[in-house]
Amino acid sequence: GDLLPADGVLIQGNDLKIDESALTGESDHVRKSLDKDPLLLSGTHVMEGSGRMVVTAVGVNSQSGIIFTLLGAAGDDEDDGRDRKG
Repeated sequence: GDLLPADGVLIQGNDLKIDESALTGESDHVRKSLDKDPLLLSGTHVMEGSGRMVVTAVGVNSQSGIIFTLLGAAGDDEDDGRDRKG
C-alpha cells in the first residue's frame, strides 16, 4: 500500500490496482492501464502491481489538495460567522 504523493498520468504499468477509497469512498480496487484509465490521484494507495507516472499536480493543486482546500474554506466561513459580534 504505497501512498501516491501526487496526481499523475500512468506511462508504464504492470497489473496496477489502486485503492481510491480515500477520495471516492468506493472500496473496490481500481485497475489502471495505459489505454483505459491512466489517471492516478494523490492520496490513493497502490495495492497491487507497479508503474511509472508523469506527475501533473502536487500539493494544493492536486485533487486531494483541492478537496482539503475546499473543506478548509467551508470550515473558515462557518467559524467566521460564529466569531462575529453585532
